[in-house]
Amino acid sequence: MQKQNTMVIGILKKILFYILLIVIWEGIYKLGVDVLKIWKPYIFPSPFDVIGTLISLIKDNTIGIAIVASLRRIVVGYFISVIIGVTLGLTIAKFKYLDENLGPLILGLQTLPSICWLPFAILWFGLSEISIIFVIAIGSTFAVAISVKYAIQNVNPLYIRAAKTMGARGSKVYTHVILPAALPDIVSGLKQGWSFAWRALMAGEMLSSTKGLGQVLMVGRDLADISQVVAVMIVIIILGLVVDKLVFSRLEKNMRYKWGLDRA
Repeated sequence: MQKQNTMVIGILKKILFYILLIVIWEGIYKLGVDVLKIWKPYIFPSPFDVIGTLISLIKDNTIGIAIVASLRRIVVGYFISVIIGVTLGLTIAKFKYLDENLGPLILGLQTLPSICWLPFAILWFGLSEISIIFVIAIGSTFAVAISVKYAIQNVNPLYIRAAKTMGARGSKVYTHVILPAALPDIVSGLKQGWSFAWRALMAGEMLSSTKGLGQVLMVGRDLADISQVVAVMIVIIILGLVVDKLVFSRLEKNMRYKWGLDRA
């Protein structure tokens, strides 16, 4: 009973916090637009205009179609990036020669904005679904690879020495000691790769005429409808939080509990 009351209080505190944010937002809007006349309504929107636009986008199913299209692309692209990134990261961490020579190159490629890959995607695949998936995959792969590499390399050497003292050799050290010890950091790397995949998705969709959240956002920009732009941004944030809560946070919590770092 006490746990339920604590949970209810926590939810109410969050609701009050966001209500306070909306009130502050509306106050800034009124002050800047109506009182001081510093900016125009199409530059800084009212939260109620954003909510109204969001409701309209939901009613005509524009946002629903866009969410389904974007999620389909990001799942495929992210899945490809995880396979390639994890394999690449494990390989680099295993071989010192590759780490010394290929590691800096991957780090440099990871710093490139995802939009830099869009010309390659268009030239190779045209303005198609594959080009957007390519941008998503390439935008997330290097972040995953670097995270996996560092996760493996940062495993405490004491674990490895202890395993070898107890007779573990070769692949058993890798599969029974190194990978399990590195798993929490690998999951954190996958979480980071997911955020890079979202950025790459928006870059791909904003520069193509295909359906998706990026395209809806660009329509808002072309129509000078700042409320629609902010509404789409809010939807993207909510989707990111939902995925983090349902997938990555659960994985991290389960691993922390398994490692004895958290209570059930």
